[in-house]
Amino acid sequence: MAEFTPQPSCADDVDHNNLTVKQASQRIHDLLSPISGWQKVSLRQALGQVLHQSVVSPRQVPPYDNSAMDGYAFRSDDIKKAPFSLKNVGVAFAGKPYQGQVEAGQCVRIMTGAKIPDDCDTVVMQEQIEAHEQTITLHTDVTAGQNVRLAGEDIDCGDTVLPAGRRITAADLGLLASLGIAEVVTYRPLRVAFFSTGDELCGLGENLGDGQIYDSNRYTLFGMLSQLNIDVIDMGVVPDNKAALRIALQQASADADVIISSGGVSVGDADYVKDILAELGQVNFWKIAMRPGRPLAFGQIDEAMFFGLPGNPVSVMVTFYQFVQPALKRLAGETDTGPIIVEVPCDNAIKKRAGRFEFQRGILFRNNEGQLRVSTTGAQGSGILRSMSMANCFILLDENCDGLSAGSLVNVQPFAGLV
Repeated sequence: MAEFTPQPSCADDVDHNNLTVKQASQRIHDLLSPISGWQKVSLRQALGQVLHQSVVSPRQVPPYDNSAMDGYAFRSDDIKKAPFSLKNVGVAFAGKPYQGQVEAGQCVRIMTGAKIPDDCDTVVMQEQIEAHEQTITLHTDVTAGQNVRLAGEDIDCGDTVLPAGRRITAADLGLLASLGIAEVVTYRPLRVAFFSTGDELCGLGENLGDGQIYDSNRYTLFGMLSQLNIDVIDMGVVPDNKAALRIALQQASADADVIISSGGVSVGDADYVKDILAELGQVNFWKIAMRPGRPLAFGQIDEAMFFGLPGNPVSVMVTFYQFVQPALKRLAGETDTGPIIVEVPCDNAIKKRAGRFEFQRGILFRNNEGQLRVSTTGAQGSGILRSMSMANCFILLDENCDGLSAGSLVNVQPFAGLV
């Protein structure tokens, strides 16, 4: 399980916090440590997982001096002022080295990637020579050692090629394969249980009753969690019932490293949620100076971390990406790299009051001149899930911003690499 430094229980901390986004993020970060579990997996199974141990190269890459292009290999001692000629004595292919000696005044036809003959140290491009039946003539000046890739110039034996905490990419798989490494040690995937709360929620395929809506939050949560290579446990919809919620939380804390709920964390809403959380664990209810997503619950139930997210669909996604996702990455052992932020002009005016940090949904695009710009998706209500579907970025408006005119520069957090 993950390690957690306790805070006061929710009974001692309800409604007394009014944190900035930065403060809330830092509190969560400082209270969490990576899980201890690890596993040894094959290379193909390692994609998307986080390295528990650094990978140290057992060999050089490339393993021998080789040609960077098709041409002719020869001794640098034979370099003269152009033009000069050399005798061609053989051919070196990739995977089939030239086995003979190359003496003074001689050369070997060589292909890209082929091993440089032991007596040679320089390659001239085939386009820079004039070939005859048994000789070549060089008409351009040549530099000693040119067009040769030296053994170990990419990776030397003993180099750390991938550090612990790195989430393995497709390029990493190729790098590891080039070193002959068939297995790596990774953190085991996190186990995350999640559910929605509320009598008004229906599952897909059910008939909506009067005052009911379909539960969308579990589907967005499932999608966001699945992109992190996490073992997800969908616990469905938990009704507004003390006994049902207690059973769900107890079951989730026994099965998972992290519990995520949506709904029931606003002040005055379903007070029994706070009572049960206080009974079962150490949970803080925070008010965060942000929009959307002001209420957030964070803490521990038995050995599992707990995140209580708001019920509005956009609020769920914003709080997940800004608080839960970084926390899950930290728990999974991944090194924190922080989000990518770019500053671009905004095409439309934005209305905003100072006091809260806003995450407005935007569309980042290139105009006809090829310049990056952004526009909002339109209405920014916390229940307008379409705004997230249309968007490809968050427009970040800090607490001091009190509105912007069209053309103003804004900070943008692209979804690429985030979602």
